[in-house]
Amino acid sequence: MQTASWEDEFREYVQARGPALLRAARQLTGHPLDAEDLLQNALTKTYFAWDRIQDRRSLDGYVRRAMVNINISQWRRRKVEEYPSEELPEVCVEPAACGEVHELLEQALEELPERMRAAVVLRYYEDMTEPEIARTLGISVGTVKSTVSRAMAKLRSALGSPAPSGEPAGHVGPGPGGSAPVAPGRRP
Repeated sequence: MQTASWEDEFREYVQARGPALLRAARQLTGHPLDAEDLLQNALTKTYFAWDRIQDRRSLDGYVRRAMVNINISQWRRRKVEEYPSEELPEVCVEPAACGEVHELLEQALEELPERMRAAVVLRYYEDMTEPEIARTLGISVGTVKSTVSRAMAKLRSALGSPAPSGEPAGHVGPGPGGSAPVAPGRRP
């Protein structure tokens, strides 16, 4: 049964962690309004499960997992509105014309398949470890590594960035220190 202190505890959690969770939702959906809806749905599930969540330190993981599950379910229900084409549409690649580097990166993230985007967001935006990502997405650690590696290669390709210096040819994983990709001409 819910009590006033129980509701206060939930309210405090949402106020404290809401902005960070909304950023994660934004990266998962690629759209601000969809992100708000996704987070609201995940928080609703969390609210109703609050008394069953024994480890309060794992609340962020619970909400992120709910967001990933809800996002995948919604994605599966959508009608296919985009069809593959032999010709790519023209894309503006000049940073001055397209805006800031983070906008280019967000655009490239939006083009990644759902699982790749989720893995990159959890790894580089939420700073989760590979085992944590594996538990959150329900996949093996090896699959996390290969998914993040392929996603990073796609992001580098989309941003026109070569593999970080000091890495062997053909290496597509994160750079030294596990840093996220940096657009051409920019320093981390």
